[in-house]
Amino acid sequence: MHAQRDDVSVEYVSRVPGPPLDGLIDDLYYLEGVPPYSRLLLPAAPAPLLIVNLAAPFRIRAGTDAEAVEHPDGCAVATPTRAWEFGYPTPTRSVGVHFKPWGLAPFLPMPAAELCDRPATVEQIWGRPAVAELRHRLNSADTPLGMLMLLEEELGRRRRAINGLDIVRHMSSAIAETGGTVPVSDLGLAARASSTYVAKRFKEVIGVTPKRLARSYRFTFTVLAIDVAAPIDWGDVAARAGYFDQAHFVHEFREFTGLTPTRYVEVRQRFLREHPDHALEGWPLPAD
Repeated sequence: MHAQRDDVSVEYVSRVPGPPLDGLIDDLYYLEGVPPYSRLLLPAAPAPLLIVNLAAPFRIRAGTDAEAVEHPDGCAVATPTRAWEFGYPTPTRSVGVHFKPWGLAPFLPMPAAELCDRPATVEQIWGRPAVAELRHRLNSADTPLGMLMLLEEELGRRRRAINGLDIVRHMSSAIAETGGTVPVSDLGLAARASSTYVAKRFKEVIGVTPKRLARSYRFTFTVLAIDVAAPIDWGDVAARAGYFDQAHFVHEFREFTGLTPTRYVEVRQRFLREHPDHALEGWPLPAD
């Protein structure tokens, strides 16, 4: 378990679940307090997410949507292909799940591809009575850790078998371990599966094709390795990431983050300057 509180009064508690959920989930978390910004921009990353909201509704603007959509009970987000915007209530209070790329599917009643850049409310995936009961139980818990244990129990009850999960998990793990640089065709051959079968299973379990997942990992590894406090040679960054030219890299950068490389550095520097060592530091960017 890990807990952190910072200068803007955000409490963040996380817990790694026990088996078998640890094969699907990176961690469960509790978040309460006043966020550093009312709106955060979240670059596309291979990280599905489930949030059960326990405060006022939050707002999400996903993909190419022009308007933000209100989510009173929470949301489920499959692997996105574009940056998305998350608007916090003030104060905020929620519990959530950071899934492995393949981890959300066993808890969905629909293929993950249906949630790609189209976040669902928790009611849409689990039904209104079940969500109302879960929120009541969470609000009745005495401690953040108690809430996370309740959430883990709920997930354990809802986990279901998914066709093709093993091959998707195996290939996705190999993609992650290489930062998205492994040839996807080689993985398919090693698994003795056709590219058509693999692509279909990936769309159902993760929401995107294996090539798209590899692009997401390659980009995420590249961007998170950038030291925004030092001078940056963008041509060198693009070349080391395997892009054929800088123009292609800039185009993909805007698609994944919603920002130009230069603007990304400015925004990241702002976050670090205004909220050093914040519980949410790492990937979110201020959108205010």
